[in-house]
Amino acid sequence: MAGVRPQELITRLLGKVVDAEIAVETCPPWLLRPGKAECSQAWDAVGRIYAALTGLELPELAPPRERRRLDVVLSYADGSHQVLEVDERQHFTAARAITLAQYPKATPLGFSHKAWAARCEALAGREPGGRFARPCPPLFPGDAGRHRQRAFRDALADLLPPEYDWRPTVRISDNEASNLAYGGDPAGGLRALLAGRGVPPAALTL
Repeated sequence: MAGVRPQELITRLLGKVVDAEIAVETCPPWLLRPGKAECSQAWDAVGRIYAALTGLELPELAPPRERRRLDVVLSYADGSHQVLEVDERQHFTAARAITLAQYPKATPLGFSHKAWAARCEALAGREPGGRFARPCPPLFPGDAGRHRQRAFRDALADLLPPEYDWRPTVRISDNEASNLAYGGDPAGGLRALLAGRGVPPAALTL
């Protein structure tokens, strides 16, 4: 599986290691265009994150054009759900470091906050340009708007699921996906990785 994009690699392997309904490129309604009502108890934290990114106040109603898709949503036999995102290099930016620094300490996460923050800080100043950094009005106008938008959406995908009794969001980095691709047992490697990130043990196949 070497040479396959990280997201595609993980999606292919998931069916071999997780007993769940696997939906790709989808999004629950409350995360599609979240405003104050959808953010619920996370609203204050979300507002602080937006202000830290932009210096602006987040409107209580999201603009109609705001929408997004998640890499994977897992639905388990016990009725629970979980977001799984595969973060490629463009997700590790100075803007993402800002969002991670604003997370409430008790936020449940299916990845290492410390590791993600460290890589963001290491790559700060080396963010990709072009379409990866284009303005994204109305919430993220100006240069590097797309970086700020992406970082904000990642934060929403981490902070909002607990408000809806979803399991902690799982994140897999591009480096981790590459290690799986070049390892001798990609499926076994992914199974072991997911076991440490909050995927319920009963959902992991042998």
